Amino acid sequence: MGIGTIRGDMAKIHVLLKKEELDRERLSGKTVIVLDVLFATSTLVTALGHGATEVIPTPDGDAALRVAAGRAPGTYVLAGELNADTLPGFVQPTPLALLREDVHGRAVIQSTTNGTVALHKSRGAAHIYAAALLNGSAVVGHVAGAHPDETVLIVCSGSADNFNLEDFYAAGRLVELFESRAPEHEYSDAAMAARRLAARNDARECLRAARVGRMMRERGLADEVDYSARYDIFDVVPKFENGRLRPVAIAAPLLRSPR
Repeated sequence: MGIGTIRGDMAKIHVLLKKEELDRERLSGKTVIVLDVLFATSTLVTALGHGATEVIPTPDGDAALRVAAGRAPGTYVLAGELNADTLPGFVQPTPLALLREDVHGRAVIQSTTNGTVALHKSRGAAHIYAAALLNGSAVVGHVAGAHPDETVLIVCSGSADNFNLEDFYAAGRLVELFESRAPEHEYSDAAMAARRLAARNDARECLRAARVGRMMRERGLADEVDYSARYDIFDVVPKFENGRLRPVAIAAPLLRSPR
């Protein structure tokens, strides 16, 4: 039984094209996987994979500062942007830039325009995870094993109510992984479209060609884009509970060098 086969009693895999579509979804009882490849989820996966104690995603910079105000200096890293501009007093919230801050044993307080907002929009779901190309196999493996009978919504964060190619590509990669583990699931047309895109295109080329990827390369961040295009560097599964992301399981903090 292959992808796209439909039967009424199957668990479903669906892809939302942008975070704003969450407003129309009934989330109760469902599992959500949030993607923001350039760069929110790639960054938080990298932070947790390098030993950050937790990532606290906030909907905006003011909320991040309020969280930081209740913590001792030196115990956290503030990382944030608004409309792709790093917030004053914050670290640039991209994976390789964050690694230069030595996140091991510290919390990361994160504010982004899209990814952290998508996580908060998902709060009505039964389970919420963050994924990127960097940890796709680990997240799909965990979700397929822990929630085999639940509908899964793979959420592309997008950008200010716009569709983003890089998130859709990553969604397709996750659908490929789900199909290999759970071919009996029902896959929506959006899920099948994303899968076909990922199967026929190279991740690095796709991320570089995407609108956000082009913009980031113009800003001198080609290395960050290329890093975010790598598959399965980490075996970390970030779960969003009680306002923070912590790893469900880490088999190894770093499976391969990020550089």
